[in-house]
Amino acid sequence: MALRHAVLAALLDEELSGYQLAKAFDLGVANFWHAQPQQLYAELTRLEKDGLIAGREVVQDTRPNKRLFTVTEAGLAELEHFTTTAAKPTFVRDDLLVKVQATDHIDTATLIGQLTERAAFAKAKIELFTKLLEGMRAGRTEEDFLRHGERIGPYLTCLRGLAFEQGNHDWCQRTIAVLRKRQGTRPRR
Repeated sequence: MALRHAVLAALLDEELSGYQLAKAFDLGVANFWHAQPQQLYAELTRLEKDGLIAGREVVQDTRPNKRLFTVTEAGLAELEHFTTTAAKPTFVRDDLLVKVQATDHIDTATLIGQLTERAAFAKAKIELFTKLLEGMRAGRTEEDFLRHGERIGPYLTCLRGLAFEQGNHDWCQRTIAVLRKRQGTRPRR
């Protein structure tokens, strides 16, 4: 997947400025695609040049003018084509896992601190995803929303983000517990 597809998908529901797109990425898209704001602005320029999105200038009295972007028919066709291609499996690349792999040969105090930080980050993301899901449901049950909701794609990707972070949190907590029990009791080789 290229960043262009993630940007096109983020623009499906409404016109967004580059700033709004960056916020949308932080809140919803970041659970499956990470991009820096400058990458998003550059991608918007490329997508507009390629005719996949259209931008329009909005004049503002008290602020600088802004551009709002929306997906064109060509952009929808690009997304449709993208959805027909086989999805590549993902692979975990995580510095923290390399450190845990080496745990039998290092002092684990620093590692436990890093795992604690990661667990706290995951917990914060769990809380964010939970609030986002509640907001999307707008008082409906999950079953009702998934059956009758107007747009369920963002909800389903948010569910995946929630499951991912819950898995991260649980794994960090378990790994911390194991390392703490083993501190000072290195097994013989």
